[in-house]
Amino acid sequence: MDDARLHPLIPTLLLLGLTACFEAAEDPPPCPWQVALLRAEAERFAAGDCENGACLTTPLTIVPSAGLPAEVMPQNANNNLDVVSHDCRVFLAFRTGPYHFADEEAMLYVVSSSDQQTWRYEGEFAMGTDLREPRLLSYRGRLFLYFAVLGQEIYDFEPQGMKVSEYLEPGEWTDPAWFYGKGFIPWRSKLVGGRPFMLSYVGGENIYDFTEGGVEVHWLTTSDGLEWRPVIKNQPVVLEGGVSETDFVFLDDGSLIAVSRNELGDPELGWGMQICRAEAGALGDWRCVGDPRKYDSPLMFAYGNQPCLIGRRNLTEDGHYDLGYRDLTFEDQALKYELDYWGKPKRTALWTVDAETLEVSFVRDLPSRGDTCFPGLLTVRPGLYEVYNYSNPLDGDDLPWNQGQFEHTLIYRIGLRLE
Repeated sequence: MDDARLHPLIPTLLLLGLTACFEAAEDPPPCPWQVALLRAEAERFAAGDCENGACLTTPLTIVPSAGLPAEVMPQNANNNLDVVSHDCRVFLAFRTGPYHFADEEAMLYVVSSSDQQTWRYEGEFAMGTDLREPRLLSYRGRLFLYFAVLGQEIYDFEPQGMKVSEYLEPGEWTDPAWFYGKGFIPWRSKLVGGRPFMLSYVGGENIYDFTEGGVEVHWLTTSDGLEWRPVIKNQPVVLEGGVSETDFVFLDDGSLIAVSRNELGDPELGWGMQICRAEAGALGDWRCVGDPRKYDSPLMFAYGNQPCLIGRRNLTEDGHYDLGYRDLTFEDQALKYELDYWGKPKRTALWTVDAETLEVSFVRDLPSRGDTCFPGLLTVRPGLYEVYNYSNPLDGDDLPWNQGQFEHTLIYRIGLRLE
């Protein structure tokens, strides 16, 4: 990485007080799993694995592990996941299949735990086709699971649409129902100030046709968890062109910062990532700049007023996805960048985003290698988090991404403390 781009915002992280993120009076009483992590905090971080103000604990493997219920039978690849606290239990949804790519044997499991060690079976979803992008939302005492239905062809991206199921009781869910629109893929669902949001995109099948444009990112909200509508009335689309996976955070002044994977590319902003800002009075007007790196599977959160990002890192000297071959046609550039990126090892990394310049700065890598990065996040308290993620074995070979996607992947959790 270029040293000039490394963590210039770390002093900001060091100065932020914990009370800047939330008012204590508004916080719900801590759950037992949170209390347990707070009591064990000093011991868990005693090893001192700290870089640039970000400290990590030893990774603990969840899938596969002896703590899983007998009903859960992980396959070779365990990757796409989400995690949420609901009714003071940690719910984990994850995809398992023969490999990273589409397959008729792919399925989703949901498990829950009060201590993140012993897990209870909560259900499974299988449709004889690929299922992925599970998203959990705990809202007004109800728990919802959203997921994408895709195809069966290993090298063809065939989004059919999104389904939603509501949790009823241990092991029981409502029948999954289609919602919102054909061909959509859910990316992030989250609560902000008690209001639910979802970012989803349509046109994902165009990304791997390597032709210009054709993808729309929709920003949605709901009042019942089942029917979703645009956050900005009569304006569902906030980004379009070559973008797809998108996440955002609000700042204290009501403005927002968003990041969006720009894999298909843009004639003006190039390839890699788009980093965007919208002002409080015009939340539907996202102003974006291009970043030649690509932080796949982006997850954003705020530490105080500092936007933070967990996303994939390309393990090359500069990490660029956009290699600058402007003498090639748009289509040839898109194909060349994709093939080059596919053959490089990856990491899951923590970054910060400058809210004014929109510059993304590297903080540190999380334990990860090869095929990795689909993070989920639990907040223990402001500045203290549990990160769930997947990776090829952490003590194994550093595989190129295209090889790692056919090898064994596991799901683990790790403590993250920002100091």
